[in-house]
Amino acid sequence: MKNQSAFLTNLRSQLGLVMKKNVPLLILILLVIIFSFMSPNFMTALNVRMLIRQVSFSGISAVGLMFVMIGGGIDLSIGSQIVLSNVLLSIMMVDWNIPPILAIPITLVVGTAMGAFNGFLSIKLKVHSLIITLGTASIYKGVGYIIAQSRNIMGFPDSFRWFGQGYILSIPVPIVIMVVVALAGSFILSKTYFGRNVFALGGNEEAARLAGVNINKMKVIFFMICGFASGITAVLLLSRVFAGQTSTGQGLEFDCLTAALLGGVSFKGGEGSVFGLITGIIIIGVLNNAMQLASFPDFSQNVVKGAVLLAAVGFDVYQKNRKAKETVARVTA
Repeated sequence: MKNQSAFLTNLRSQLGLVMKKNVPLLILILLVIIFSFMSPNFMTALNVRMLIRQVSFSGISAVGLMFVMIGGGIDLSIGSQIVLSNVLLSIMMVDWNIPPILAIPITLVVGTAMGAFNGFLSIKLKVHSLIITLGTASIYKGVGYIIAQSRNIMGFPDSFRWFGQGYILSIPVPIVIMVVVALAGSFILSKTYFGRNVFALGGNEEAARLAGVNINKMKVIFFMICGFASGITAVLLLSRVFAGQTSTGQGLEFDCLTAALLGGVSFKGGEGSVFGLITGIIIIGVLNNAMQLASFPDFSQNVVKGAVLLAAVGFDVYQKNRKAKETVARVTA
């Protein structure tokens, strides 16, 4: 009888653990079921493909943001980096007649440099990256507006259209690139020494420093990764829209941040996975898509997104506090 009771107790404990680890996935499944009943067009093949293509842009940037967040930082300049990269790439191809094969790598280098600048300022000024990137976001966006000169830049080579509108084996190119970026991010974080250091830095910066981790170098590198990912997003968005606009990419950091928190990437650092992140990205995409199908006004969509962000932050804090209490209970037991 005691063995049976112990078995049931252990089973409940294991089920509870599985449920907690898969909360984002369960939320996604629930939302898909609800919206499938609410709208007959929601689960059509065309809408699902469009939904995944839409989230692929923010998904790529979110992978970069995940490195920063797991390392204990935050980057609120993602959208502004995309604005500047978008405008610069447009000018290079249209005004300077630089072919895409050269203009795209230059754009990626610029994106990486903007990320490095964020990391450098965070180190030298010894200010939290939230404040640093809030300031650089304004700078990057302002520079983008200045060099764009209030115009929509058009006249790109037709070959550039493939990146945002083309297909690889009937799969949209942005989706393929998102999958490649996600797999690369997952491999780096879970299978490399650098990835372990990112988690160590976010979990306890002082302990990581004492263990011999070069804190300053690490911070610059994961901000560079975030900038590089945003550069990729800028290229794909410009190819998709096919017009250089200062509005492209603005506010993307909000979706990335919300998705990361929904997917289990802790705001305080040291925790997160690519699987959870992508689940969070799809949740945001499902919400956006469902509200568009239901013809929600833009302001109402902002209310829903804000509520989801607050709920995600609250859940993250709850998880952190619960784990801290469990750790204290084990130590004092």
